Amino acid sequence: MTVAKRSVLVLDCSEPEALAEFYASLLGAEVRRCPDPDYVEVVGHDGVRLAIRRDHGYAPPSWPRPDDSQQAHLHIRVAAADMDEAEREAVGLGARPVEAKDSGSARDVRTYADPAGHSFILMAEPEG
Repeated sequence: MTVAKRSVLVLDCSEPEALAEFYASLLGAEVRRCPDPDYVEVVGHDGVRLAIRRDHGYAPPSWPRPDDSQQAHLHIRVAAADMDEAEREAVGLGARPVEAKDSGSARDVRTYADPAGHSFILMAEPEG
């Protein structure tokens, strides 16, 4: 029998509560404070779970990274008809667009940095 597991993506930053509020607002989720003051979770209605951890020596990642370097980033899927509104929400909450060029993808894909510098993508859901 396999032991039940649940994965949580953890992002490091210098101000975990502020970054948790950003993602909770962007994802329509809630912030759950933990006993550890350096750790906050963002929990969505569909079971989405993201954690934010304070790193006292945090330095934001850069985008794009060199070709020989891999970096994790979030994909946030949005209905194609809602992409412009999702972009306005993200930017209004403090996201910074970092790649405006056409990605050549069959879907609308837009890249941003969150307020702590982590990259994320708004990606149109495939139709049908």
